[in-house]
Amino acid sequence: MNKMIFYFSLNVNYQDFERYYQGHVNKVEVSDSKGKKLWIHCRHFRPFVTRAGIQGQFKLELNKNGDLLSLIKI
Repeated sequence: MNKMIFYFSLNVNYQDFERYYQGHVNKVEVSDSKGKKLWIHCRHFRPFVTRAGIQGQFKLELNKNGDLLSLIKI
């Protein structure tokens, strides 16, 4: 199986992420460590939301079709 792996940082405060819950946005734009822009559906970040929002380093794995295999906080 061919996988694509991306590493990126994310720092979104809770108020900004709350726009997802209100239905105003559904994707987060991030730039990986090599500068590639990625659009990731907000639902994938739900496990990482705290009162402060979402902060940290992440690893994203996609299959060759671009389907999400995993998103983990590292």
